[in-house]
Amino acid sequence: MSGPVIRIDTSSHVPPYEQIRAQLAALITARRLPERERLPTVRQLAADLGLAPGTVARAYRELEAASLIVSRRGAGTRVASLPSPAPAPDTAALADLAWRFVTEAAELGADGQAMLGAVREALNRMP
Repeated sequence: MSGPVIRIDTSSHVPPYEQIRAQLAALITARRLPERERLPTVRQLAADLGLAPGTVARAYRELEAASLIVSRRGAGTRVASLPSPAPAPDTAALADLAWRFVTEAAELGADGQAMLGAVREALNRMP
């Protein structure tokens, strides 16, 4: 894997395996890592990040379970084939959905910072 770099924030409450999983998933789904791109071995990425191999192995297992990567003995771990990108969302429908979220969150007493935090948290949970 040449190009994008995975970074681990040791002060984050998010476990390192989840940081790896989320960053690789984002790179793959954004197609910044191309189909069939070979990823570093578990041991190599663990050494590069200063983590235990089991941490990287867990991230890889979860990515494989999500069909984002494929691991084969002797062939390494590679980015899986992804379906064609989804069409762009309907911007009017998206704006309407955002408006409903903001108004309902305000009714719950949330301010703008709390709303943004909730959206960030939801985005972090996306595969």
